[in-house]
Amino acid sequence: MENPAPGDPFPAQRTPYGPDTVFTADFTSERQWVAGRTWAYPGGGPVNPDDDKLDHLVSDPAYSRSGLFKATRRPDGDWDTGLLTTEGSAEAFMVRAGDVLEARVRLPRAVGAWPAIWTWRDGDQEIDVFEYHPDHPDLLEFGNHVRGTGHQVRDPGVGPGAWVDLRTEFGARSVVWSVNGVRACADGRGVGHGWRAYLIVNLSVCAGRYHPAPAPHTTEITFEVSGLVVHRPRPARPGPAPMIIG
Repeated sequence: MENPAPGDPFPAQRTPYGPDTVFTADFTSERQWVAGRTWAYPGGGPVNPDDDKLDHLVSDPAYSRSGLFKATRRPDGDWDTGLLTTEGSAEAFMVRAGDVLEARVRLPRAVGAWPAIWTWRDGDQEIDVFEYHPDHPDLLEFGNHVRGTGHQVRDPGVGPGAWVDLRTEFGARSVVWSVNGVRACADGRGVGHGWRAYLIVNLSVCAGRYHPAPAPHTTEITFEVSGLVVHRPRPARPGPAPMIIG
């Protein structure tokens, strides 16, 4: 069983001019987020075994609404898990091409954990802000399923229980991922100018096909998100008009 550590403050916006904040996550808000169901899972959930997940999604606020995402073992071998999505919510917020997402997360410690921040709409439009598996302790996974690219990045600041700052630029021509303030990779493919998608934050549990399932003595897993914001850059400020003389 994991014990959550106290949350660090979310870092201040680093860009002095340009991006407007269009979304600040309030995980307690039922207008922003729907808990325990997503059309990224067959039939909206609650299970998704074909994706090698032991998840059984629950709407219980104790599993997600505090920003501490939790999974607990069930008697049937599956795990009750926390998931939040903007899809189906009253505000129905969608990330758009050109947006920049920043998040601060505390990675889980237990093998079998599978935390992620990602996007989804109409059966696709998936961009993985990050995925993590503690059996590869220093490695983060990033993906652009819209254009069929994926990346794995090793970082000394990444590890079980570590706090990590993430930044993803959903560029029309290139998706760019940064870790702890350092550019990690760019796919050179992008999402296209008309792309948009809902946000998902969740903690899944691996079934063992690609990554090990939790050890038999593990009964609870946690993953924390202390802040998540989306910026929408403004067009560049036009310079002064040229002066014509003569």
